[in-house]
This record gives sequence, structure tokens and C-alpha cells, in this order.
Amino acid sequence: MNTLTRATAAATALAALLALTACSSKAKDGDDGSKSAGGVKTGEGVSGKTINLGVLTDMTGVYATLGKSVTQAQQLYVDQTNADGGICGHKLKLTVRDHGYDPQKAVAAYTELEPKVLGFAQFIGSPFVAAVERRIEGDRGLVLPQAWSSNLLGNTYVRVIGSTYDLETINAIDFLMKEKGLKKGDKIGHVYFEGDYGESALKGSRHMAEEAGLTVVEQKIKPTDNDMTAQVSALKKAGVKGIVISAGPRQAASLVGVAAAGRFDVPVIGNNSAFAPQLLATQSGPALQKNYYVASPTLPIGADTEAAKKLVADYKKAHPKDSLDNGVVAGWTAAAVFGEALKKACADKDLTRAGVDKALLTIDAFDSGFGVPQDFTDPSAPSSRQSVILRPSAKATGGMKVVREPQAAKATEGYTAG
Repeated sequence: MNTLTRATAAATALAALLALTACSSKAKDGDDGSKSAGGVKTGEGVSGKTINLGVLTDMTGVYATLGKSVTQAQQLYVDQTNADGGICGHKLKLTVRDHGYDPQKAVAAYTELEPKVLGFAQFIGSPFVAAVERRIEGDRGLVLPQAWSSNLLGNTYVRVIGSTYDLETINAIDFLMKEKGLKKGDKIGHVYFEGDYGESALKGSRHMAEEAGLTVVEQKIKPTDNDMTAQVSALKKAGVKGIVISAGPRQAASLVGVAAAGRFDVPVIGNNSAFAPQLLATQSGPALQKNYYVASPTLPIGADTEAAKKLVADYKKAHPKDSLDNGVVAGWTAAAVFGEALKKACADKDLTRAGVDKALLTIDAFDSGFGVPQDFTDPSAPSSRQSVILRPSAKATGGMKVVREPQAAKATEGYTAG
């Protein structure tokens, strides 16, 4: 996702939409209780021999690169699953709506699709998920967001896959301390987007600072801020020994490039949303490969696992002209999680929304092949506390290589995400 957000404008529109969505929330007393030929209970989103799943994505807006990769990976999962006979004798179908990272379009698309689908295999944009969260509670359709804000925790029907941004940041700083010389008494810079994403990550850096005896030097930015010269200057003057960036790929590239040009040689680590492999072809490419790291909820698309190798081959065959990135992993993983819940619901003879939600709560160690088991038994917690530390590499498939295998920092123990 290497384009900029229109989150500032989105925030204003969302304020009005929050009231609207709360008022239009509808409660459902139950599913329709109909039976398929196999004696499996079905409800909304299951029509004949088809299970309909919604996709609320961004194909034309600020996260277009991510949205394209995630959606194409999910369609690949659906196509392969259907070719193998489907799930519970049903074929899967994705209904995709591009909201272009526009709040009004996102809410309208949810309103349109919700009565027609069993749940949502993708919903990009934590502010938009939050805008309809009360409705989701009433609708009871499972939503797997492409967002990692800790503010999304606690809803049985909105389930974050992987570590939330605060936990991810704790793991990122732990890496800097263990591997890059950051130590007790040092200052660490944190450049972050205003809003859910950045502020969720900031909780993590503040917690880690308290635990490890660090001082956080904060630099809040807007998603429309492209040039990180002022932020680099402020952090250099403050004498920070490392930097966390919780922003977009462009901001990360600017920060690392400006620091390198100014001979400010400190390690920089970003959250999983702060890199895109296309950056390696820019002027910042050499600096990113030298001094930049990324915390990720899973192993990268170029991981040395059989599942990763197969996904790379299958995705390249389906989309030979498109580049590989970790959006492919995120999309595939979310689709596989939804698919696993559907399989368990089928075994329980209940393909209603309630049945799928109940089934997900029984999944405690699911791994789509990318190294991090996911536990969905507690809606108040993310499915994992582990992070993988990656480093940009032009030679690696997908532009990222592993420098630290999945693990959770000791400082995550006892920490309540959110």
C-alpha cells in the first residue's frame, strides 16, 4: 500500500456517519433456519449451493496496491477451493465492492452487501469498520478486517488476524534493543499517523519505553505529509538512537532517505503497513536495504516454506503481470481462516452466521503456512502476539527477507492489547 490516505477528510465524514450507522442498526433474532439437502442449517448469505462472502476493499484509493493484492489472493483461494469441490457441498463466491478509501462509499457498500452475504472476508480501513461496528454486532456476520488497530478488539464478530499494532511495536523495539544496540536510558523516536493506526502503535512504544527504561520522542504526522525532513531534523536534534515509523510506505521511504542523506545513521523499523516492495526501485532503495526493518504478523511471501512456494507459483500463474507483496499473504490467510471456520461450521451442521461465529471460537492454532499459529478463542485478544522482523531486499521474492523468526517480546506478557 504505497499511496497516501485521505484520512483527514475521512475523519470528518465519519463523525456524521457514526451517528447514522448507530441509528440504522438492526437486530436479528435468528437466522432463517432453513435446511440444505445435507441437513445443514443455513441462513443469510447461503443461497442454493452457494456461500456468498463480501469483500469491502480499496482498488482505486490510497491503499489500492494492498487492496488489489489482498482481493486477488482471496479470489485465488476461492477458485482453488471450488475446484476441489467447495465447502460443505457449496461453492464459494466473492462479491467485491471498491470503496476507494472513501467513508461514505465504505458504509454504503456494507449496507448494500450485508443482507446478501454470510460475512466479510475483507474490510480495509479500521475507521470504516469502527463506523459500522455497532451494526456488525447486531448483524452478527463475521468480519475479518485488513487492519490491526487494537481498538477493533472485543467484538465477537470483528476478528483481527495477527498481532495488533501496539504489540507489533513492542516486538519491533525489542528487536532494536536485542539486535541493534538500543539500550536502557536511550531515546527512541516514533513517527506516527494521527488516528487509529498510529495511536494504536504509540501505545506499544510507550509501554515498551516504560518497561525498558527508554524515552519516546513523538512526532505526529498527517497522512498527507510526504516529506519527513522536519521530523528527521527534530529526531536527530533530540539524539534518538532508533526510530519507529507507523505510517505509510511513502513516509517510511522519505524518512529513511532523508536520514541517510543527512548521515543520521540510526536503525528505523516500521509497522507492517509501512513498506511496499515498489520502494526498492526508488532513490531510497539503497538506504531502505541498509537501515530499515519491518515488523510483520507473518512470514513474508518469499518465505522458505512449502505453502509460501506454492502460493507464489499459483499467484504468478493467475496474475503473471502483477508483483508479489505481503498483501498476497494477508489476503490468502484471511480467506483461509474464513474457510476453516466454514469447514468446522459444516461439521457442526450449522452454516448460519451464528454457526460460523461459534466455529471460529474453536480455532486455537491455525497456520496458513506462514509460520505464526493463530488463536481465535478470545475475541478480546488478537489472534497472535508474535511478530516476524523483515528487511527489504531487492533479491528476495516479494522484496523482503526474514532477519528474526516469529516471536513475542517478554514485554508483551501481561500486556493487555488495546
